[in-house]
Amino acid sequence: MNVRDEIAARLTAAFAPQELEIENESHRHAGHAGDDGSGDSHYRIRIRAASLAAMGRVDRHRAVNRALGDLTTRIHAIALDIG
Repeated sequence: MNVRDEIAARLTAAFAPQELEIENESHRHAGHAGDDGSGDSHYRIRIRAASLAAMGRVDRHRAVNRALGDLTTRIHAIALDIG
């Protein structure tokens, strides 16, 4: 399973989101710090889920990072838009 699909599977299992968009932005960072050449170094995630909406901003970010687990150590940067 590729990284994008792993992100989708983990977030779907954890939050049953009404909206989930995952954009691989690695190509925009080629040659920059954190680019390991894998094409899986930078992601932008937009997620909307009822369970997240009830949380404060910091708690939402923590919950998403917990759901992503070890992926957060394999990806250099994740931009989150959570609601």
